[in-house]
Amino acid sequence: MATEMERPLDRRRFLATLGKAATGAAILPATGWAAVGAPAYLAATRDAQGTHRLLGLGEDGGERFAVPLPARGHAAAAHPSWPEAVAFARRPGRFALVIDCADGRTVATLDSPAGHHFYGHGVFSADGALLFTTENAYETGDGRIGIWDVAEGYRRVGDVPSGGIGPHDLHLMPDGETLVVANGGIRTHPDSGREKLNLDTMAPALSYLRARDGALVDEVTPPGDLRQNSIRHLAISADGTVAAAMQWQGDPADGVPLLAFHRRGEAGLRWAEAAAYEMAAMEGYAGSVSFSRSGAKAAITSPRGGRIMAWEVAGGAAAGPEVWSRPDVCGLAPGPTGWIATDGLGGVIQLDEALTPVSASRHDSAFDNHLVALLKNC
Repeated sequence: MATEMERPLDRRRFLATLGKAATGAAILPATGWAAVGAPAYLAATRDAQGTHRLLGLGEDGGERFAVPLPARGHAAAAHPSWPEAVAFARRPGRFALVIDCADGRTVATLDSPAGHHFYGHGVFSADGALLFTTENAYETGDGRIGIWDVAEGYRRVGDVPSGGIGPHDLHLMPDGETLVVANGGIRTHPDSGREKLNLDTMAPALSYLRARDGALVDEVTPPGDLRQNSIRHLAISADGTVAAAMQWQGDPADGVPLLAFHRRGEAGLRWAEAAAYEMAAMEGYAGSVSFSRSGAKAAITSPRGGRIMAWEVAGGAAAGPEVWSRPDVCGLAPGPTGWIATDGLGGVIQLDEALTPVSASRHDSAFDNHLVALLKNC
């Protein structure tokens, strides 16, 4: 079982452990995702009786497996080789469960160390040897990336700075060697619940970290007039373009842009533009972000505004957006014809790249914020 570190690691041993992700340490899977119906997506849900579950969905939106969760889930991280998923509690959660999706068994429980809580997201290294988790060291307000050794039963082996305050989402870049982190810039403390403690001084940042040692290798921040645009969720295209979804902490009626693009090495963010009234209809809140299957477009959802907006990626996103309305829509991932979206009413909708619905189905559970794509299956 993974709990707090048994003893401090010296720097040499710590870096050697981190190096597993770069050197391709061998871990032999017992079975692949085909054993649980080859799902394409993972999603946290809650049914009418209040039961929380982690679902595996096919590209058609049909259920492939369902395993129970002890409380509300937020997002999940899927192991790249075998059917294990890490289900994260909603912020400010203190637990994450490693679940064998074949039989619903809890393989390990990740307990955040004293003074930390999870932020609801994590990602595996390319070879599956390590798990990285976003965390808040809440007494100091520092963002941290926790590191867990999979072969040793998800034992915690240390943590590194996230590059900012309030890290939420993180992804592994296509090079397999770099982590990109959405540092939302908002300080919180469990004693204050979900209260935002530093809105006057918040400083969001998109940070790139070297996975093998946690070194900060690049960083970009919103300009001063958009300083309260908290960077929350990320999507990565095959060519390394990052799409960053924001949550505006000012007046929702301001109609500020909530999606930006970045390539490592660029001097600043490239904003997806739209008329102010269109952005105001999102109510300052982007819940999820995803590139389309082809990568030609990127879209964000707003459960508060009940809409999805999509832009062309080429040309700095100046040509968009398309808009589609759907109550409480939030989960979004690449789909067979463009995207697949989920909502709080149990809906699973396939959309083409013009945001035209292609098919729809309904489950008897409400979907939570995110739809996580299993990259090898979709």
